[in-house]
Amino acid sequence: MFKPIRKKINEIDRNATEVLLQSNRRGILAMNGDNGYPYAIPINYFYDNERQKIYFHGAKAGHKVDALKASDKVCFTVYGNERIDKSESWAPYVQSVVVFGRCRLLEAGPESINRLKEFAMKYYPDENLVDEEIAHSGRAAQMFEITIEHMSGKQVQEK
Repeated sequence: MFKPIRKKINEIDRNATEVLLQSNRRGILAMNGDNGYPYAIPINYFYDNERQKIYFHGAKAGHKVDALKASDKVCFTVYGNERIDKSESWAPYVQSVVVFGRCRLLEAGPESINRLKEFAMKYYPDENLVDEEIAHSGRAAQMFEITIEHMSGKQVQEK
């Protein structure tokens, strides 16, 4: 159903793929938009490797919510871990992860608040600030959950 990476030499293993997902702070979420146009936006996210899910938050209404209600199929891309090999200082290596999955809006309630807290702990310096922010504006946040159906990672040299 999902195409394999064409150049196997560029493929990174599952562990390296998950490390990239866990360590990065932003990715690009792509979905089916209006009138057949793709809709891709940068998002902050939290990857839960135990659940094999990706979580992010946003407004409770808007283009993203409308697109996801029309079709739950998404593609999520993260790239980073750029490094330069000393033998070729002008051509960096970069890793990327592409995730295909289904995205759903989490219902308001304890599960949503728990995922919001896990998400916020990735970005805030301490738990007290997270708890204060959730108490202040947590009810306004819509949490989203991507169930991963396929994930692949690769490393390429940009030359």
